[in-house]
Amino acid sequence: MEVTATAPAKINLTLEITGRRADGYHLLRTVFQGISLRESVAVWKEEEPGIRLSIAGASLPADESNTAWKAAAFFQEHTGFPLPGVGIRVHKHVPIGAGLAGGSADAAAVLAALNELAGTRLRLDELCEIGARVGADVPFCLMGGTAVGAGTGTILTPLPDLLPCLIVVSKPDAGISTAEAYRRLDGAAGLPVPRSAAMEQAVCSGDLLAVGRELCNVFEAVAGLPEVEEIKKTMRAHHALGCQMTGSGSAVFGLFDEHTAAEHCAQELRRRWRDTFLCRPDPDGARVEKKAKL
Repeated sequence: MEVTATAPAKINLTLEITGRRADGYHLLRTVFQGISLRESVAVWKEEEPGIRLSIAGASLPADESNTAWKAAAFFQEHTGFPLPGVGIRVHKHVPIGAGLAGGSADAAAVLAALNELAGTRLRLDELCEIGARVGADVPFCLMGGTAVGAGTGTILTPLPDLLPCLIVVSKPDAGISTAEAYRRLDGAAGLPVPRSAAMEQAVCSGDLLAVGRELCNVFEAVAGLPEVEEIKKTMRAHHALGCQMTGSGSAVFGLFDEHTAAEHCAQELRRRWRDTFLCRPDPDGARVEKKAKL
């Protein structure tokens, strides 16, 4: 049997650093939002022991360093994995190095698919526990919707669904590594005032204008990417309610309450930046899409 599962990419409506642990890991507070740009994976039983991974749509290593591989390995370790081996095929849709958690979505989709394939019936909190070993964004990609993330991002508190809107996402060619972004952040001064509490209130009250107004990401101030401001300028020209970079970059998103404006914005951005998407808020996390006999 082959099981197909998908998981959402994410944007950060707010992202602030709240401290640092003794082991050097940064503590943060963020408001996550899942979007309708989703990663897709297929998994199936293999008679030979081990994990066999293939990737379509991107040039990525298909080995132990890949998040999909790690998810399968940790799932096997956690459950005892009552199957001899597993095959995994990842179909990449989310651009790499964008701050959209594409790799985390791959891992989340693998966990959902393996839970179905192996018949282990793990609860969401158990899957999140496994996912957190792969990466800090994996638990959110499993849960989806709208949520506050605390700690390293793995402590999740659900929020009401974001009101219906359009989300234009555009990734410039330039980027910055997560490690470099944190290094710059550690040495920066005059960072934006945190707005997570105000954002949480805006989401809970269903005020989309306030959501757009309260967007805040401390990484944007240190990214040093001129293309980010160029994309934001285009989004503002098309009357975005708000726009900013997501994660540690380099993708930028804009919120729109009017379809035509969002569509025209996406069309204009796509002429220069291929990785441009017109999305909606996605209330679902990782989910099984179909099962088929091989």
